[in-house]
Amino acid sequence: MNSSNELIACGKYMLNNNLAWGTSGNISSRVNENTMLITASGTFMGDLKDEDFVLFDLQNEQNLSERKASKETPMHTGIYKTRPDVQAVIHSSPFYTTLFACSKEPIVANLFIENFYYLENIGYVDYFHPGTRELGEAIAEEAKKSDVIMMRNHGVVVMDSSISEALMRIETLEMTCRMMLTAKSSGVELHSLPSFKVTEFLEESLYKPRIKR
Repeated sequence: MNSSNELIACGKYMLNNNLAWGTSGNISSRVNENTMLITASGTFMGDLKDEDFVLFDLQNEQNLSERKASKETPMHTGIYKTRPDVQAVIHSSPFYTTLFACSKEPIVANLFIENFYYLENIGYVDYFHPGTRELGEAIAEEAKKSDVIMMRNHGVVVMDSSISEALMRIETLEMTCRMMLTAKSSGVELHSLPSFKVTEFLEESLYKPRIKR
């Protein structure tokens, strides 16, 4: 279980490192099988406090706190109900990631070590209005096979076993998108490793246990 202190630190880190801006984005953590802690509606990511979190019943989809939960609660709920292994979810719209979400440019996942691991399973969903049940359902379905989900013309949602790992996942994504755009604009040709080398690394290296889908 991730504490509210970890979520507060996560929000501050995201704002300070250009992974979030203003009230854009939301974060959550699983409390137990039936509940999650999620940022309240309209909270400022860089200045979260204990009272800015809402306890939410995943099974009954019911708010257990006085504050109104984030409007993206259906997205978080769908992920936790679909993926029992997930303990933390981050949704945000970082600049470079969102630029790619607003384009048809594919994100390359065979460039460098963290890129191999954290971006192995990237999925995409079409645009749905924020906070809608349709978006929540599309995300829940895609989460069955993806740990990073790009939302067309919206942003991204990532999931992992902890807040720190989810943060590493979204930061790796943003760095990759920035690297790709910088290389393209400056005429630098990126050298990608062949897929068998990436698989060899994921299966045989001592970096981290590979997440199977």
